[in-house]
Amino acid sequence: MKRLLTVLAAALVAGSALAQQAAWPSKPIKMVVPFTAGSVTDIIARTVGDSMGKSLGQPVIIENKPGAGGTIGAAQVAKSEPDGYTLLIHSSGHALNPAIYPNLPYDTVKDLTGITPLASVPNVMVVNPSRGWKTVADVIAAAKAKPGQLNYASAGTGSATHMNAEKFKLRAGIDAQHVPFKGTPEAISDVIGGRNDWFFAPLSAALPLIKDGKLQALAVSTAQRTPSLPNVPTTIEAGVPGSDYTLWVGLIVPSATPAPLVKRLHDEALKAIASPEVKTRLAGLGADPFKMEPAAFNTYIKAEMESAAAIAKSANLKAQ
Repeated sequence: MKRLLTVLAAALVAGSALAQQAAWPSKPIKMVVPFTAGSVTDIIARTVGDSMGKSLGQPVIIENKPGAGGTIGAAQVAKSEPDGYTLLIHSSGHALNPAIYPNLPYDTVKDLTGITPLASVPNVMVVNPSRGWKTVADVIAAAKAKPGQLNYASAGTGSATHMNAEKFKLRAGIDAQHVPFKGTPEAISDVIGGRNDWFFAPLSAALPLIKDGKLQALAVSTAQRTPSLPNVPTTIEAGVPGSDYTLWVGLIVPSATPAPLVKRLHDEALKAIASPEVKTRLAGLGADPFKMEPAAFNTYIKAEMESAAAIAKSANLKAQ
């Protein structure tokens, strides 16, 4: 009898869980963005979230939790209920964080799981026009003339913009000081204000300012040039082999999220990035839709973690 009651109880729990999943979503969904409002991760989250909300019939609310290279927001999601109501929209900095934050309050692989990347975005190396630098070679020459005296901005220690700059610095053989900010808007403002020498800014954030002449674009980080800046070379073309870097933005959830919800979220995310409205918005950001199956995305994240760890070790990166 006791065994029968145990089996019945387990069946009731399983039935209740299935019923909850079938009813999902029955309330608003929260998307945690671990960077400031106006960052490329934030813009993509709002664009995709709005489309998903319309499809699901529930509002998708964006919550910005900036700081510590995105680890504060990631920790919040890692510790949340795996019920499909708290999602993380992170950048490729997610793969760098474990290498430079030795005491993360979550395990990147065990506590979080990828649903799909959403978009890839070129970074563009920008400087203040008043510096007089016209090429990447000019920056490298200035850095070598004053070792350790130039500085560069990032959207936070461990962010994708930080990783991009560190990879460039390592491949270019230069030394410079890292100045982290809470997000892209703040970093860009500091470069415009002349307080930082350069920044690998997400193209979406920098493009209007480049067109207005407030920023000088020297190179894009991707392996190929971007149609948005056809006359701007890649960092590889500018003479720095192996310096290419692609910023991606992806959808991530707590690892205990049930498989049916993982599939539903994946399908809804792909539906969103395939919609004409989102495609148009991403194109305006200089971004390209980027999709994978969950298993493939998690394999990709692990590979990115290994690559980031190697860069972090070579560059002696540590959280500041």
